Amino acid sequence: MHDAVAALIGQDRPVDLPVWRSLWDRLHDGGLQRGETVALLASLSTRMPDRVTLTALLDSLAERRPAGRPGDLGAAVNIVGTGGGPGTFNISTAAALVAAAMGVRVVKTGSRAYTGRLGSVDLLERLGVPLVSSYEETHDFLERHGIAFAGAFVYPAELALLSRSVLPLDVRKLGRFVNALGPLLADMPVAAQLTGVADARLTNGLRQATAHLARGSGRSVWLCVNDVGADELLGFVPNRVYAYEGAAEDEFVLDPTRLGLCSGSLEELRPRGDAVTFFREVLSGRGAPAAAETVCLNAAALAVAGRLTGDWRAALDAARDALCSGRALDLLTRLHAGVSAHV
Repeated sequence: MHDAVAALIGQDRPVDLPVWRSLWDRLHDGGLQRGETVALLASLSTRMPDRVTLTALLDSLAERRPAGRPGDLGAAVNIVGTGGGPGTFNISTAAALVAAAMGVRVVKTGSRAYTGRLGSVDLLERLGVPLVSSYEETHDFLERHGIAFAGAFVYPAELALLSRSVLPLDVRKLGRFVNALGPLLADMPVAAQLTGVADARLTNGLRQATAHLARGSGRSVWLCVNDVGADELLGFVPNRVYAYEGAAEDEFVLDPTRLGLCSGSLEELRPRGDAVTFFREVLSGRGAPAAAETVCLNAAALAVAGRLTGDWRAALDAARDALCSGRALDLLTRLHAGVSAHV
């Protein structure tokens, strides 16, 4: 059994950088047994690794990234959740489109569904919106549309290898830890990222990972949690935000009532009927008030986290205008039309 797997199962010693390097080398060479990869993922998902193990894991994946990534995407921002939580419509994708319609440059990462609802990749497929497959394409989409949705190329190749190695077992259950850490592993040089955490039990470990990554990259990363267990900011309950920028750390509560947002419930965020139709309805400004306000709060947070403004109320007003004027829905239509024109 590989030393990394034995250490994670035994919980008797940290896994340092050389051991992680050895594990990834063996994974790429096909030298890990299926039982070892199953045990690795199960151990990580059962108990959050200690700080030394976690930071060494992050560093070991970072140093394996291929060369050729861009150094700057013009103060772009990202919004992405850890998956799980209540079955709402895809709030983060709607917020990304609204923020872009406000003039915020957005590069959104995401994945397929972790639970039964549509993940951002599933939804975009049904909407006919393409994923960019390279950094060059990302830059091109940003210049033309002000937004790009990144494909799997931003994630470490090791994640895909691990997933394939445990089939036909359900990687969504075995890989709960990897799914939660995934938003922080996306190699996209945005200036700021808003990450929602559905499982509050993972918060401390994700805070350690976020602080480590923020120190290394200098970018601003916000982790957001709430008592409802949604992996986005909600417009009708208090949200706790852990903000990291370089070596600086901050913590604050974002209370929607203090921003004048309306009351609401999770039921207003659950898709009724066809998920794509429901999504378009929200994006057109005709959805339930709580759905619209929640999308606008997340879009406003992208503007604030990306330092386009420090005025929350002004950011909310700009988001409402982008939603209610139809600009956000028009942007979605242009993205789809641009693909159709090249078919």
